[in-house]
Amino acid sequence: MKIGAPKETFAGEARVAMTPDSAKQLQKLGYDCAIESGAGEAAGFSNAMYKDAGVEVLKTGAALFKACDIVAKVRQPDATELKRLRKDQTLISFFNPAANDEGMEAAKAKGANVIAMEMVPRISRAQKMDALSSMANIAGYRAVIEAGNNFGRFFTGQITAAGKVPPAKVLVVGAGVAGLAAIGTSTSLGAITLAFDVRPEVAEQVESMGAEFVYLDFEEEQADGATSGGYASVSSPEFREAQLAKFRELAPEVDIVITTALIPNREAPELWTEDMVQAMKPGSVIVDLAAEKGGNCKLTVMDEKIVTDNGVTIVGYTDFPSRMAAQASTLYATNIRHMMTDLTPEKDGQINHDMEDDVIRGATVAFEGEITFPPPPPKVQAIAAKPKEVAPELTAEEKRAAEVEAFKKETRNQVTLLAVGGALLLAVGLVAPASFMQHFIVFVLSVFIGFQVIWGVAHSLHTPLMAVTNAISSIVILGALMQIGSGSFLVILLSALAVFMTGINIFGGFMVTRRMLAMFQKS
Repeated sequence: MKIGAPKETFAGEARVAMTPDSAKQLQKLGYDCAIESGAGEAAGFSNAMYKDAGVEVLKTGAALFKACDIVAKVRQPDATELKRLRKDQTLISFFNPAANDEGMEAAKAKGANVIAMEMVPRISRAQKMDALSSMANIAGYRAVIEAGNNFGRFFTGQITAAGKVPPAKVLVVGAGVAGLAAIGTSTSLGAITLAFDVRPEVAEQVESMGAEFVYLDFEEEQADGATSGGYASVSSPEFREAQLAKFRELAPEVDIVITTALIPNREAPELWTEDMVQAMKPGSVIVDLAAEKGGNCKLTVMDEKIVTDNGVTIVGYTDFPSRMAAQASTLYATNIRHMMTDLTPEKDGQINHDMEDDVIRGATVAFEGEITFPPPPPKVQAIAAKPKEVAPELTAEEKRAAEVEAFKKETRNQVTLLAVGGALLLAVGLVAPASFMQHFIVFVLSVFIGFQVIWGVAHSLHTPLMAVTNAISSIVILGALMQIGSGSFLVILLSALAVFMTGINIFGGFMVTRRMLAMFQKS
């Protein structure tokens, strides 16, 4: 079978669904590859690069649709491309099935199979095919770069001979993939970064990246992320009011606002109102990543950059991934390649469209002349972490009772051990000579002391305690050397074994200690 990628017809789109590297990987799966002439030019991939990778270059999109069994695209197909589909052909693309009834009906009428990349379920096994996350990651990074391009100061604070420059204060609304990418970029540039999300479980992720999570003094149960595909769910009106009140409090303080809040198959929630924009300082910047769905900011104009009367710049571009076309194409083509790997389990260049597979079924929106959207929920939901179980707080009396019980249990164990040891020692004394018993009792006591001192130490602490274990081993080896000249063969044997084992411990300890100290020395 042949897989091909046409040139994107959407105005300003620079990405391409197949790169020379991804084509080589697809060929290893048994597929022939084709590309429309010039499809990769805007992303930096020339026709010659494709030819060198063994890809057939076709002159027109119509020729590509006619020649290929599988067509991979980036943007939703337009009416002309939908007409080019044919029976049993497979289209892999962003498709927007929730708001693309016309496209769904066209695919059904043509008998084509359509895999919508935005419908890949967010389960662990499907992360390598999650094109939404790949593109959101680039959009979050690029949003900070665009904000810096329109911001009149440094991100990081500086103290110079010419004066002090305060660090920029950045607020990221929404801590999904795009939000976390924006947080990471902002903190790495030295800005003071604040982040907000309606899902409190992401607070640890935000704080681990060096940002400060903005908490609301409001209690509301949030739906498990696993039930909403990892996205935020709709909040109550009371929660929304508390949220807006917090943003109004932050608006005069922040220099840059990056909004990323989206709920699947809905218009973007309005989170940054007109009065918040008016409260911001002149020179501040808002980058609205939800502009394509109406925008999180009231004043956002899709695909435009505007400056308000009070000097706030609002960026409403919807092509952030396309502005980094080479990187975006590489990631998206890799997502496509992983999807093809799942569709080709035998690596024989033939698609096996297994509708029992959670990932393939979830992403398929049209199959064998039927519309299969919306998909059933995946059998495996592994997105949201389970809430930590909080141990009940014990009262003082309960703690005391637990301590007494633990002490009694430890005492019983110690008494039992001593009783059994004493009985065995008496049994040996009944048959062994007095000279042997003198040494044997010293040996037993040494073993007991070693057990008490070393055995109970956690394995992770053995290396820091190497000096202590070396000291104990030195005592043991001295005792063994004193006994090695004994006239008893058994004593000589035990002494030799003691010298051998403690020698290994001592020299090994010094070697480990030396290596540890070398880690802290300058080269």
